Amino acid sequence: MVSIDDKQRVKTGFREQVQGMRKEESMRYICQICGYVYDDDKEKIPFDQLPDDWKCPLCGATKTDFKAEASKSQTPMTQIPKAAVKPVGDNTGASEAADIKKLSPGQLSAVCSDLARGCEKQYKTEEAGLFNELAAYFASVTPAVDDATVENVAKLLQEDIDNYPNVRAVADRNNDRGAARICVWGEKVTRMLSSLVNRYLNEGEAMLEGTDIWVCTVCGFVYIGEEPPELCPVCKVPPYKFEKIEGRA
Repeated sequence: MVSIDDKQRVKTGFREQVQGMRKEESMRYICQICGYVYDDDKEKIPFDQLPDDWKCPLCGATKTDFKAEASKSQTPMTQIPKAAVKPVGDNTGASEAADIKKLSPGQLSAVCSDLARGCEKQYKTEEAGLFNELAAYFASVTPAVDDATVENVAKLLQEDIDNYPNVRAVADRNNDRGAARICVWGEKVTRMLSSLVNRYLNEGEAMLEGTDIWVCTVCGFVYIGEEPPELCPVCKVPPYKFEKIEGRA
């Protein structure tokens, strides 16, 4: 005959087992842009029950920009097999020449603009001014693009996102910490741009009504809101480092 104590122990054990299962089933979702963690255990609403128009509270990214946290048994998303990494050459003159790519005026303008920002960050005002002059010149001779549609921009941004893991793997394999950091910042900024462009495709001009566009002058992160964020979600600079985009039609 089963005693009352035995029944109580069975109930307690079953309750603990259910609680353990719930704990194991709880999920954490990570913003692929700023790293914000949505923990189902700590929030009132499970992530999969949030409305489709929910936004990241830190960077404004959409719900689709969140990924479920990988378990310890899973391979990290940023890690790819060495066999999948394209060779970077053997440092001979022939291979270096083969790796050289001619840049368009628009690409040179972007490169010079980025170099100017880098100089500004290091308080090299004269050098920044020279790079800005070069950027302006190359921009002035850049031909118009016939297929500059929002849809094509979205496609190009996604191609960049798809290429970042391979670029990061090459940087890691060559112990290039500078290039690896560029990959981290670049991928986050590109993901945010892609998120905003796709939002625009879905919402149209209504997305920009009654709000402003802010761009971080350090990393290029783009934020939509009445005021800039208290801290850049990518490079962590304060709000005064953000510039408001003026002259919108």
